[in-house]
Amino acid sequence: MKIALAQLNYTIADIVGNKEKIIVALNKAKDSGAELVVFSELSICAYSPDDLLDYTHFVNECTQAVEEIAKHAIGITIIVGSPTFNASKNGRKLYNSACILQDGIIKDTVHKTLLPTYDIFNEARYFEENSIFKTIDLNGKKVAITICEDLWFEMDRFNYLGNPLDELSKSNPDLLINISASPFNINKKLERFKVLQNACMRYSVPLVYVNQTGVHTDIVFDGNSMVIDKHGKLILQCEDFKEDFRIFETDKNYDELEFKERDATELMHEALIYGIQNFFNKMGFTKAILGSSGGIDSAVVQALASRAIGAENVKAILMPSDFSSEGSVVDARQLSENLGNSYEVLPISNVFESFGATLKPMFEGLEFGLAEENIQARSRAVLLMAISNKFGHILLNTSNKSEMSVGYTTLYGDMCGSLSVMGDVYKTDVYKLARFINKDKEIIPYSIIDKAPSAELRPNQKDSDSLPDYSILDQILELYIEKQKGLEEIVKLGFDSTLVSRIIGMVNRNEYKRFQAPPIIRVSSKAFGRGRQIPLVSKW
Repeated sequence: MKIALAQLNYTIADIVGNKEKIIVALNKAKDSGAELVVFSELSICAYSPDDLLDYTHFVNECTQAVEEIAKHAIGITIIVGSPTFNASKNGRKLYNSACILQDGIIKDTVHKTLLPTYDIFNEARYFEENSIFKTIDLNGKKVAITICEDLWFEMDRFNYLGNPLDELSKSNPDLLINISASPFNINKKLERFKVLQNACMRYSVPLVYVNQTGVHTDIVFDGNSMVIDKHGKLILQCEDFKEDFRIFETDKNYDELEFKERDATELMHEALIYGIQNFFNKMGFTKAILGSSGGIDSAVVQALASRAIGAENVKAILMPSDFSSEGSVVDARQLSENLGNSYEVLPISNVFESFGATLKPMFEGLEFGLAEENIQARSRAVLLMAISNKFGHILLNTSNKSEMSVGYTTLYGDMCGSLSVMGDVYKTDVYKLARFINKDKEIIPYSIIDKAPSAELRPNQKDSDSLPDYSILDQILELYIEKQKGLEEIVKLGFDSTLVSRIIGMVNRNEYKRFQAPPIIRVSSKAFGRGRQIPLVSKW
């Protein structure tokens, strides 16, 4: 059987647009002589539409679109993902389904069994769990269809109605097809391959795995669809972070492909660019602005944005204060010139002085402190938002994960923005990204990379005045946030108890800031936002 793998970039709730994209791909499959074309999980509405699934008319529109696609299922079988109604009065009203389209109609459906309810997933909120296990006869081959792979490696830990692979293997299928919406993180690619490979070897069945690509605000899908034979050998692989279309023939002999692990910084770089690009394209935005301080964070965001949407569409706003070093202003100008961005210089000294004059009756006699530092950050935010409103430019947030973790950011100041580009990137990784960006030539001035990080909100300020060295801080943060280790566990790994206690306290106390942060492009296994839900008011 000749099978087409259609790895596409869908838009949530653009049911008409997604349908048209699917029809184009299936016609391509027909032209290629394919007997079957496979699309990803919930491809008709994109993953995940969340509470849009509560609207009956939304699901009706999905069903109607699938029926229209089915009219093209003449001489070819189509597998497409869609929400479907649960005809039973028991359980939730929907299934997450794979619809099998043949002879111009929806011939059959297979429902998802393992419904993830961890991290960014909450499928049990909407879908009923499958309890019927069946294979589908496609062109004389017995095909087992499953949906998503994220919980396959957890199957032995949970008491589901049934292990779908164990149940389906009883029918001795000739082929396993998995349609998926498997999000990206920098450690996921190898982990996912191992999960799929182990399933093939355990059940001695070849696998066609089709994932979606694209970004939905914060969640990145890398694609990386593949075919693995029954011995666990990789024999076909689609591109990362791109739409792709491949043909696989079940009766053809394929050479084994080498599974290549990619450098984590390179993957992060590509995912962030993809995230910015998809956010702007899918929202219909074209222009971006950001505050350019001459620091490493804004420099990396500026470079990423320039690559994502074009340097001519990115404007840098330099807003020096009396505490900004001359070198920072020079560096910021040089960066814009290197990238080819336009820029404006808007000093905030007069703005800051005006605030000071207004507040003088209340602040007189009190020492310069955090309030005055934050006034500078908020003055810059007001200017940036004014430009955004006036010209329709979208403000990109430049805070990194280290700062957001410990609250080293100003609410309604440098936390402003429509999209947080690096809110899931630790400071040590920001430096790695900068060096990666400079791998072929100096784009980010090395004077930015080499200088000690500083917010420049008071004389001679350095990040190290308030924070431990980032090389230590980021290790502790990763253990606490991604690895979910407690104080004693982290201390046992060789870290100072007082320091660890202080850092954990800073993370916990600043939940209220992160609660109000812009959406963050997710590149790690545990990003702030929907994937880390900590009570805002607690004694934790």
